[in-house]
Parts: sequence; C-alpha cells; structure tokens
Amino acid sequence: MSNEMSCCSAESCCSIKTITPYDKNDEWVKGVICTANGSVPLVSTKLTSKDLLGAWKVRWGIGRMNYRISPGLYAIGRPDHTSPVLVSANYKLTFDVLRKELSGLDCWILILDTKGINVWCAAGKGTFGTDELVGRIAKTGLSGIVSHRKLVLPQLGATGVSAHEVTQKTGFSVIYGPVRARDIKAFLAAGYKATAEMRTVKFTLWDRLVLIPIELVAAAKFSLMVFGIMFLLNLFAVKPFGLADFIIYTGAVATGTVLTPLLLPVIPGRAFSVKGWLLGLLWTLGFTWQSDWLVSGSLLRAIGYLLVLPSLSACLALNFTGSSTYTSYSGVIREMKTAVPLIALSTIAGIVLILINSLQV
Repeated sequence: MSNEMSCCSAESCCSIKTITPYDKNDEWVKGVICTANGSVPLVSTKLTSKDLLGAWKVRWGIGRMNYRISPGLYAIGRPDHTSPVLVSANYKLTFDVLRKELSGLDCWILILDTKGINVWCAAGKGTFGTDELVGRIAKTGLSGIVSHRKLVLPQLGATGVSAHEVTQKTGFSVIYGPVRARDIKAFLAAGYKATAEMRTVKFTLWDRLVLIPIELVAAAKFSLMVFGIMFLLNLFAVKPFGLADFIIYTGAVATGTVLTPLLLPVIPGRAFSVKGWLLGLLWTLGFTWQSDWLVSGSLLRAIGYLLVLPSLSACLALNFTGSSTYTSYSGVIREMKTAVPLIALSTIAGIVLILINSLQV
C-alpha cells in the first residue's frame, strides 16, 4: 500500500472516503490530507474567537456535555507515514489545548471517544482505555497510514490503558508523553524522552482558578432550591429567615467553592472535606460571633449553623476532588465513605436546630 499523502481541499477529495467525519462548519478544519485509506481532516493550530468563547462557556458549565469533536484521526501540518501519532480525548477543550501547542509540527492526532470527557477523568472512568484505543486504531486504518508503530499517549491517561495489551493486539507500542501539552515539542525533539519536570503533575493557583466557575454554577443551582425552601418556611415561621441568614449561607458556599480551592496547599489536612470544613467553621464562627448569636436568644440558630455550614463547605470542597490532580480515584472513594455520612448527620442535626429556632414563639 502506498504511503504517499497530499494536502487538498475537502471538495477535491470528495471522491475519497472520509476516515473521520466532521462538521463542514467547523472553522478549525482547514482542508483534508488525502491518504491511501481515505481523507483525514487537516486541523488549524490557531484558536479563533469562537474557540475561545466555547472554552469560556464550558468553564461556566454552558453546553459542557456537548462540547466534543468526532473521534478519529486528524492531521496537523503536512504529516506523512513517518510522522508521530499523538493520542488524546474528544473533549474539545482538551483538543484545543493540544492543537494550539503543535504549531510548526507535522503529526497525526488520534482522538478517542471519551464521551466528551478530558483525558484524566476519562482514564478513571474507562473511556480513555485499552479497548477504545485498540478499536480506534482499527477503525481509522492507522497501520496503513503510518509506517512506524509508535503511539504517544498523555501521561494522565496511563491509568486507563494497558500498554502491553495494546501492543499485543495492534503492534503499536505505547509511549507516555509529558503531563502538559506545551512540553510536547521538546519531548518529540528529544527523541520521545521526558525530563523529570515534564513528568511532574502540578496543580497551580491558575489551574485551580479556572476550575472554580463550573463549581460555582453547580453550587448556585443547588442554592436556588435552598432559597426556595427558606422562602416557603418564611410563610409559616414566626422568626423568618432574613438577610443575615442569606449572608452566612452564601459565605459558606463561597468558602467551599472558591476559598478552599484557592488556598488548597496551605490549609491543614490532606482530605478536601477536612480543608473545606475547617474554613467553613472559621467563617461560621466569625459570623455568628460578630452577630452575637452565641450569646443571645439565637443560640440554637448559631449551633445549627455551626453544624450545617461547615458541612456544606466540606461537601462543596469534596466535590472539587473530581477536578483535581491532587487525588486518585481510590483516594476519593475512601474519603467519600468517611466524609459523606458525617456531613449528612451533621447537616440533619443542624437543620433540626435551625427549624426549632425559627419556629419558636
């Protein structure tokens, strides 16, 4: 089989089968590479305003689960049968981060069907896994497009892939690339060798900051239900919930979704729930003390909030483990088994005290 390729517009390759289907309106597709097996979409390495807007929207949870591309094979530059093959997920935000760093390179990108989930999370869920990789190699006819037998996988996807099994079933060997996409050029230039720095998983302040919006949106949706219940209780309670209750609750939400992630490395403890609970306790203690609830007729309300709100902050902080590289899947499961029952018991006890206080004549 010939390994010759040519770059052309989609129209001029219309008689050749398309290996990877794509939307004709996708601005990031600049044409196709014609191979003996079919045409492969040629991808731009420049992000457009539409790409940036899409990234901003999914950071806020808008259209998050539909922000994906078709799995298959894509081309960067003018790749040939000797060009490297990089493997990634079909979450478009991940895809955009990767292609942006490949300017000036000639390579192939093999995109797995991870159901629109990023590499690290998909590896834990099993969608960035051995069977999908083996199947995608077969579906794209990759062995007939490249003459070498090397695949570069992201390091964060290692937990989902059995390298030796992939080799046994496809003949392709698996090489794990760097953690960060920006190191790929240096990794390839060094002959597929990564430095210790490239292998180090970091979770910087900026990494944590960009993940906060989607956690805030989820907390806001839950809070609307809470405010609705408080409104209904106000219709019947002798001492209705007021501005102070709104402030102390909102502060606890902000503590769990914003302050805890931002201050994560400096808060005592290893468990996210413990970190969130500690900050939530400080916030609640400070507010109740400042409001004189601890020494007035609102003692039950103060104790109730001291049980409920630190637990709320702990729960929200625990939820952040799904976005963090600080933890492993098994570690999250262990923490949930301990933290969730304690959070539930504390919350129920606190709500009872708050309701008793609000219904007192």
